[in-house]
Amino acid sequence: MKIKRIEHIAVAVKSIKAMRDILENKLGIEMEYEEHLPEHATSLAMFPIGETYIELLESDKPDTGTSKWIAEHGEGLFHICLEVEDIDASIVELREKGMKFQQEEPLIGHGNCRIIFLDPASTGNMVIELAEMPKEPHVHAAE
Repeated sequence: MKIKRIEHIAVAVKSIKAMRDILENKLGIEMEYEEHLPEHATSLAMFPIGETYIELLESDKPDTGTSKWIAEHGEGLFHICLEVEDIDASIVELREKGMKFQQEEPLIGHGNCRIIFLDPASTGNMVIELAEMPKEPHVHAAE
């Protein structure tokens, strides 16, 4: 499995708007794009720092992963996303090594990339997402 980089560090927040103010106006980190993923009932905003992003995740639905995380742990670090070259090969390799996943197959995530989450029971309770970026650049629609 080839890990290319830390693609993003996700932060679960109650309000993207409030955290955006801190990142942009206090720290000078400009938002690159914002999108809503209706199938996940989640909104997100991406703030680039070098080759990595800070991803803010917000959901107003109580049964989403983001909302459940905030209810249990409060706002803050949610997961780390590792960009992999080939997500299908990575899944096979990790399953052969005894790792488990939260989903059976990759989902479509931010920027139209293919994503899957490792089961925290397999990672020492750390939430790790794997992402394979699309071959074609994705045009981000501002929400």
